[in-house]
Parts: sequence; C-alpha cells; structure tokens
Amino acid sequence: MTDDPLLTIDDVSVFYGKTQALSGVSVTVDRGEIVGVIGPNGAGKTTLLDAVAGFKSFGGSIRFDGIDMARVGARGAVKEGLVYCTEDRDLFPFFSVHENLLMGAQARDDRDAVRDDLEMVYDLFPRLEERREQEAETMSGGEQQMLAIGRALMGDPELLMLDEPTLGLAPVIVDDISEIMERLQDEGLTILLAEQNSTFALRHAERLSLLENGEIQLSGSAAEFSDNEYVRDAYIGIH
Repeated sequence: MTDDPLLTIDDVSVFYGKTQALSGVSVTVDRGEIVGVIGPNGAGKTTLLDAVAGFKSFGGSIRFDGIDMARVGARGAVKEGLVYCTEDRDLFPFFSVHENLLMGAQARDDRDAVRDDLEMVYDLFPRLEERREQEAETMSGGEQQMLAIGRALMGDPELLMLDEPTLGLAPVIVDDISEIMERLQDEGLTILLAEQNSTFALRHAERLSLLENGEIQLSGSAAEFSDNEYVRDAYIGIH
C-alpha cells in the first residue's frame, strides 16, 4: 500500500460524437475514503463513472491503484477490484435474490471467501435474506437497489462506484441505504459516489466535487460544501 490516491482522474474529457460530455475533469479518491460527485441531471456524472469503469473512451488519464485504466478496459477493471453499481442496477430479472448475489462473485475463485461475503451481505441487508428465493423483477425499487449494492459487494471491491443509489426511492428507503453507507464507511470501504441528491452525498462523503455541464465547478470538503452559499441555494435547498 502506498500513500498515493487509489483512484486518480486527471484532465478527463469524453465526447459523444461531436458533443463534449466531459471537459478537463480531475478527481482523486484516497483509500478508505468516500468521495462524492454531485450535480444536476445531465451534468455528466454517469459519463464520468462509465469512463472510469471502462465503458466509455476518454481523453486524459485514469489510474486505479497505479494501473492505467485505458489499457485494461471494463473486464480488467473488475479483475483489479473496481466494481460499478450502475444507475440502471443491471439485475438479472428472472434470477432469485440469491442467484443475483452469486453472479456478483462469479469472477472469484475463493469459495470460502464468497460464502463469508454472502453472509456479510445478508447481515447488511436482512430484507434480502428474507427474500432470497424471490425473483428480482418482482421486488420493489428499494429492494432492487439493495440487491444491486449487495451484488456489487459480492465482487469484493477495492473501490465501489455507486451511481445515483437513492434515485426514485422513498425517504424511508433512502434512510435504509444511508445506514448501509455508514456501515461500509466504518469498515473502510473506498467509495466513489455520484448523486443528484446532494443532501445524501454530503451526509456520507468526506470530499466532494460539483459537476455542472461536464466541468468541475467546485471541489472541497463536506464542510466547505455545506458552507458554500451557491451550493446551499442551488442544491441543498431542493432536497
């Protein structure tokens, strides 16, 4: 282990055809840290995470644990310990809860460790254990989000990327997800969180970046964001 950031995003740009979606974006994530990227819908948050995960071509540099992510691609990213829980959740709808969780561990060889992590996920999400034989498509949106996070954790991530984990969820379910975030933070899991719900992001992230129109407009600590008049007026007040 080194003192270098686990993830370094440096001057990253992404285009969709001739349209520039990201311009000169730079973000770092240290080991054991939760870093939030907030901003409105369409700001480029998902595009940024897609680039880190190897789903989008990019200019600039993305290095994960010293590895040039442009060289390894999406499959290599997972093997290196970078696990992405997307906004769409990407569950297997006709698989049971238990089967979906096991799919998250399909690249792992240590079956004892997989069993231990399965117990950990069921401990984090008791509702999933209660519904372990239920098909994913029949679950509520909140339960599906829990399953998506649980499946990502089954990949034994060194860095977990969460894209809009509270999107469309009822406040009581957001509170449940918040409790899970606190437990993961206590266990030292490194997380890059993209969230339109800035209140949720401020509750959990040590540092944040504000992304607007594909560019970083502000970076700083959670306290600095909370004290920033523009952030308070434009983002915190709407949640």
